[in-house]
Amino acid sequence: MRILYVNWADPHDPLGRGGGVSVYQRNLIAALDAVDGVETAFLGSGLTHDLVGNAPRVQQISDGPSPRFQLVNSGLLAPSHADFAGAAQLDHPPTVAAFADFIDRSGPWDVIHFNTLEGLPAQVLALKPRWPRTRFVMSLHNYYPFCPQVNLWHHEARPCTDFQDGAKCVTCLPAQPNPRNVRLSYRIDTALTRAGAGPGTALFDRVFRPLLGLTWRLARRVLRARHRRRARARGTAPNGRAFARRRAEMTALINTHVDAVLCVSDRVRQIALQHGLDGQKTQTCLIGTRAAQAWGETRPKPAFLAPDGTLRLLYLGYMRRDKGFYFLMQALGALPSDMARRLHLLVAARSGEADAMALMSGARTRLASLTHVNGYTHDDLPGLLDGADLGVVPPLWEDNLPQVAIEMHALHIPLLTSDKGGAQELGNCPDLVFRSGDAADFQRALSAVLAGRLTPADYWANARPPETMAAHVNRLLPIYRGCPSPRS
Repeated sequence: MRILYVNWADPHDPLGRGGGVSVYQRNLIAALDAVDGVETAFLGSGLTHDLVGNAPRVQQISDGPSPRFQLVNSGLLAPSHADFAGAAQLDHPPTVAAFADFIDRSGPWDVIHFNTLEGLPAQVLALKPRWPRTRFVMSLHNYYPFCPQVNLWHHEARPCTDFQDGAKCVTCLPAQPNPRNVRLSYRIDTALTRAGAGPGTALFDRVFRPLLGLTWRLARRVLRARHRRRARARGTAPNGRAFARRRAEMTALINTHVDAVLCVSDRVRQIALQHGLDGQKTQTCLIGTRAAQAWGETRPKPAFLAPDGTLRLLYLGYMRRDKGFYFLMQALGALPSDMARRLHLLVAARSGEADAMALMSGARTRLASLTHVNGYTHDDLPGLLDGADLGVVPPLWEDNLPQVAIEMHALHIPLLTSDKGGAQELGNCPDLVFRSGDAADFQRALSAVLAGRLTPADYWANARPPETMAAHVNRLLPIYRGCPSPRS
């Protein structure tokens, strides 16, 4: 069996783009390499561009048993924010032709597994009749087919439950990047990499990367100001027909040409069905994780609280509003002093914008302690997680199933989660689930832990074991072969 994986970010991207999906992709390919009779390859798209514009083409970037390829000069930038309103999200004939040519030359493939369509025009799905024996499989790690912002999160502030026939999409991004500038940045990045001065080199890491970060922070301020001016001047309801067409056509292409849609949690499947995906093709398929091996090597703690009555909380991930970081800092800052002084918090996340750092500093003054680790690798996880009593996963959006939640859960760290997304499905413990964005309900759940009314045993009573990579592979292979499988 020959399987081609597709995602916008390379699983070995030196800048670490792609987040948890890239981690999953690396682990999955490594697991399949150990399976007799299975060959894998990877294709990325949307990030690599020639300094002088050329036609789209595919180039190989690594060889060996699992070769990696990049679609260069895609007509569609990745990630989705970079080309938010681009018509190429639906179609760009030269890019579709380059994809088709690559599949023809490198095939035949038994399976093409799309982890996203970001960086590729959705019309590549319409090529399915060209290779009738190739199964098309798609995983929903986010909501890109229904939402160009990818996480059903409007104006970087609140969940989007009604896109008003596309009208809300028009005003969605308060800082929408200029695709021309993004493409130029990618071209410089590609040129530096080819010249041996790419990510990982002193020139790139000390000069180009900080400069790019500064440029983007300044650009966001300008773009947000411009967005506000345009919103005030608009005066009439924005026309969202193009966004409505985008959602309808992507849904139709998936329903027509994709053989199996894999949702990474039950909640994702519910949302997919609400947005019109075919229920006969759509099933829950939890992602596997390398961290699952720790499940059998660790044991739950008998109690949440230390002998002195304190509780050690852990937050992993990003300092982003949609991830609930701002909410968490504000909610902790609003706790009664007697509660706050019993909490130790470890934040493992790259430093965010100034307002995020200020909120963290404010929370630090009220807690027993707050330790910040400025980023981490997955090799750092055992040390970071050691000693934690309770992981906090507070997303404000329907977070599909965060990798960090799976990793903490796999090491027998119970999770205090919001009711958005799939993280709550790991513990299946309603008493440790709070209403998203509700500081009072967050306090209610935390109070139960601090008062001793909840124990780790309550969390683990109905908890779902994490999916090992071996179990995940055994679940995927029948899907790849076209065998029917039960839907969750």
